[in-house]
Amino acid sequence: MHDMPIKLENVGIAVRDLDATIAFFTDLGLTVLGRDTVSGEWADTAVGLDGNHARIAVLQTPDGHGQLELFEYIHPDAIETEPTRPNEIGMHRVAFSVDDIDEALEIAARHGCHPLRGVANYRDVYKLTYLRGPSGILVMLAQDLTKA
Repeated sequence: MHDMPIKLENVGIAVRDLDATIAFFTDLGLTVLGRDTVSGEWADTAVGLDGNHARIAVLQTPDGHGQLELFEYIHPDAIETEPTRPNEIGMHRVAFSVDDIDEALEIAARHGCHPLRGVANYRDVYKLTYLRGPSGILVMLAQDLTKA
């Protein structure tokens, strides 16, 4: 049992195109809290990269609890990888609850982002799907059907 208070501040995601990723998440309802460019010795030390230099943005969900910190690397060069699959070890996906999953999927589709397979119905409690967001980010959207 730990007595040290701890809370999740945000989830950080390196992206290929910061502006396109911001557009995707703001269209889904997040707001931009701030944007900045970070570099310098403190950034090298914190992140563990020499010459760390990135454009960043912090986005927040409307309830004020969930935050994403997005990074577009200027230096060192961003490393392209294959998009993660749901069963790979490591950072996996970011999940959001939405009031209307069909509306959210229409918004995502305008950004060229579509479900991996379709929309599932879990025991008439949730409708949910995984989709491939900007930079191949896995995004889960879920609608609570008990609140309808």
